[in-house]
Amino acid sequence: MLTRFSWSSFFGHLRSVYYETLSFSNKLIKGHCKLWIFQPFNVLATGSLITFLLAMACASLYLFPKFQPVTNSYQIPNSSNSVGGCNVFEGRWIQDESYPLYNSSHCPFAEGGFNCLANGRKDRGYTKWRWKPKNCDIPRFNAREILEKLRGKRIAFVGDSLSRTQWESMICLLLTGVEDKKSVYEVNGNKITKRIRFLAVKFSSFNLRIDFYRSVFLVQPGPAPRRAPKRVKSTLKLDKLDDSSREWIDTDVLIFNSGHWWTRSKLFEMGCYFQLGGSLKLGMQTTAAFRAALDTWASWVETKINTNRTSIFFRTFESSHWSGRTRNSCKVTRRPSSDMKGRDRSPVSNVIIDVVKKMAAPVTVLHVTPMGAFRSDAHVGTWSDNPSVPDCSHWCLPGVPDTWNEVLFSYLLSENGTFLQRTPG
Repeated sequence: MLTRFSWSSFFGHLRSVYYETLSFSNKLIKGHCKLWIFQPFNVLATGSLITFLLAMACASLYLFPKFQPVTNSYQIPNSSNSVGGCNVFEGRWIQDESYPLYNSSHCPFAEGGFNCLANGRKDRGYTKWRWKPKNCDIPRFNAREILEKLRGKRIAFVGDSLSRTQWESMICLLLTGVEDKKSVYEVNGNKITKRIRFLAVKFSSFNLRIDFYRSVFLVQPGPAPRRAPKRVKSTLKLDKLDDSSREWIDTDVLIFNSGHWWTRSKLFEMGCYFQLGGSLKLGMQTTAAFRAALDTWASWVETKINTNRTSIFFRTFESSHWSGRTRNSCKVTRRPSSDMKGRDRSPVSNVIIDVVKKMAAPVTVLHVTPMGAFRSDAHVGTWSDNPSVPDCSHWCLPGVPDTWNEVLFSYLLSENGTFLQRTPG
């Protein structure tokens, strides 16, 4: 809608455009159309037509300047992933100098391997991007406000190393709102390591605990059954949830992830095969097995979890940016990519969305796959604690996992009546 539109101003611009275009077309005709010198009428007619079309094109741009392409955006049709009526996973990355939200070097709970700046990365541009949903704004992060909202709560992350990254991110974010840093500690005095199965950080001033359970498959691993083929070294019991699941029940917020270990290289090539009941499923494909494992997880949620108390989230597959013919090349860019190259889609994410859709229990899918597809600039690369091994799967901290938590906080706050801020589309 145009307001205070001035026709005199418009025709002034149009007249200017007309004379500039006429001058250009005359030069074009004289310089490049010498063969038309014996056809003056054609020259006049064609030149006038070109001039008219160009003038109208310029005029339309002046009249309708908002009709311009939007880059770095992704749309998810018919999605139910909304907070306060806004689909937070439909949007784009925009530069924001107020980011990052914390300094990893000041957070003792951030794994050293993810602190890219401390490990030698020089450019800080990757820390200056904020996720902007299409029709709303995620509330600006306020650590103190969120800590008050979460007072007396217990939050648990369950999954693989990317779940641990989000766990670390949440603690570092909330730590910025605590005056006495010593009041925040790991309950068992453990340091953050890659292989430890359980970690828990207590914010004692707020009686808030944030746990991490390492369970990369969510279901139980087990030994090879008797009389199994020699290639079978271990199994995954697809119909039995991880034995640590009994510790997940007494929580206020549960955030799950899985998928990165459901590959041939991490399963079959290591001698790990699938098992249902007492039966080995040697020919079972990983996608079918993943679906069976999630069905087991869904059944557990519906029978064991009091969803009146516990909010449950499942984060979809996190985009990686390995390249090359064998997918072993890691090229970290300086800016987010404009071409997602299919990374906005994942069979793992599709299974997660499909299983959750069929559940009776309320579970929120954090569909982060598309937003991560752009962020070829934000991976660890060679700026880890082991630079000889490139990493295009994990993310630098601060970075993309902070956005997952900003979205998560938006959901948690909306349940308490604080909705996302609506903005024009």
